[in-house]
Amino acid sequence: MEGLIYYLIVGAVAGWLAGQIMKGSGFGIIGNIIIGIVGGFLGGWLLGDVLGVSIGTGNGIINYIITAVIGAVVLLFVARLFRR
Repeated sequence: MEGLIYYLIVGAVAGWLAGQIMKGSGFGIIGNIIIGIVGGFLGGWLLGDVLGVSIGTGNGIINYIITAVIGAVVLLFVARLFRR
């Protein structure tokens, strides 16, 4: 149960930050949380598996948030392409 709450909090923060970075691409609070959670998985896959990049700030949660924000921004960019 704690893990689920952790993912929701990180997803919410990442989704909100991605919505701020990509002005006009918000999907509401629930949508941004979902975008943030999916963005976390996408960011982890893109940075880790595809690019081989590791975020090393020294703080685990900050690393997860940065990775999730990067993934969520990419996801919002792709969603914006299909939304038009």
